[in-house]
Amino acid sequence: MERCLALELVSTIRHDGNGGVVDDLATAEQTAAWLATHGEPSAEATSGLTVDVRLHGEIIALRQAARALFARAVSPAPPSPADARRLIPAAEALELLNGCAAAEPVVPQLDWPGDGEPTVRLASSAGDTRTRLVATLARAVIDFLTGPDRARLRACTAPRCVRYFLKTHGRQEWCKPSCGNRARVARHYGRQRAATGA
Repeated sequence: MERCLALELVSTIRHDGNGGVVDDLATAEQTAAWLATHGEPSAEATSGLTVDVRLHGEIIALRQAARALFARAVSPAPPSPADARRLIPAAEALELLNGCAAAEPVVPQLDWPGDGEPTVRLASSAGDTRTRLVATLARAVIDFLTGPDRARLRACTAPRCVRYFLKTHGRQEWCKPSCGNRARVARHYGRQRAATGA
């Protein structure tokens, strides 16, 4: 499966396996570690970048906007339970996302090898590494939300799961098999309680 940076960003909030929620970007150090493996397609673009309090806050705000827009994308189905009570308004999320994406000026460049098809790439016309990083993450979210995969986006319905995932087949309700098992156990337990009147 092809890497989806936008989905990876929103998946930094996840179920911990014990009934709680983990934030993989809880600190600037954790954010730096995540960026080293997930943050930008080009590792050289972030080499030497220090994730300070300001950059950490920008990435957290961008993730919050992305999760709000993912919740809008899965509507009328419910959003992830991690966000259900604290989603920022869609208009605010759009403004934040678009502002991050626009912070780095880019120009389209045509690449056309002699023996291949023409392709377009975005080249930075200015901007520092920090701005480029946040803009890259924002553009990844925009590309996802305007692309064909948005129609397959779902919030996992398993108890305590907070992930969004891409539906790969018609009857898929959960992000992974363990969530499916947890949901089936919860349904069985609910039927048993109903039958015994507990």
